[in-house]
Amino acid sequence: MQSDIWLLVISAMSIGFIHTLMGPDHYLPFIMLSRARNWSFARTMAVTVACGIGHVLSSIFIGLIGIAAGIAISKIEGLEGMRGDIASYVLFAFGLAYMAWGIKRGLQGKTIHSHPHIHDDGAMHTHEHTHKSAGEPEHGLPGQGKSQAFWWLFIIFVLGPCEPLIPVLMYPAAKVGTSGVILVASVFSLVTVLTMSVVVALAYFGLKQIRFAFFERFAHALGGLVIALSGAAIIFLGL
Repeated sequence: MQSDIWLLVISAMSIGFIHTLMGPDHYLPFIMLSRARNWSFARTMAVTVACGIGHVLSSIFIGLIGIAAGIAISKIEGLEGMRGDIASYVLFAFGLAYMAWGIKRGLQGKTIHSHPHIHDDGAMHTHEHTHKSAGEPEHGLPGQGKSQAFWWLFIIFVLGPCEPLIPVLMYPAAKVGTSGVILVASVFSLVTVLTMSVVVALAYFGLKQIRFAFFERFAHALGGLVIALSGAAIIFLGL
């Protein structure tokens, strides 16, 4: 019995790591939104961890209900599959909407005016600005506020299931007992959230080194495109 539970724990670690790493939707949305919206490292990590926790807890909750009620694995898998379909389409739609808004925003800043300034010492430089004033509010896209982007991501990740958690891990662990379920679910959750956080952190500091005008102007559009592609990869490729 002890060997069984430790085998499940090792499986939980392996599956949690591989499942997260192979699913671009687990980290690309955070990477791109963080870059486009200029989030701090602390905020990026907080959003990633919060969404990761919501992601695994929703599946754990459904799994526990299924185990307690004696619901067949096939029915639980069906429910998880439906949740996955909804989450992937919402992610895809969110990405497209964000990309469209980003393109509009980038084009609004396309025309740049230059004004020369001459200092007292005779030095001259030009100052560039766009039609859009610095404090002008931006409207029209869900998720553009400081907290709205987080809530959209959080809802999407809560809807998104951890596919292998229930049939592969929680049901076998239930045969060991309550302690087995808790241990396996905890290990899987920890590895999943940790893997998400490490990948996002590495990308965060890597992208800080990239600076070019086109990316800065169309950062939101590129971010939306990548998010939409992440959703499309789930819908059409099953990633």
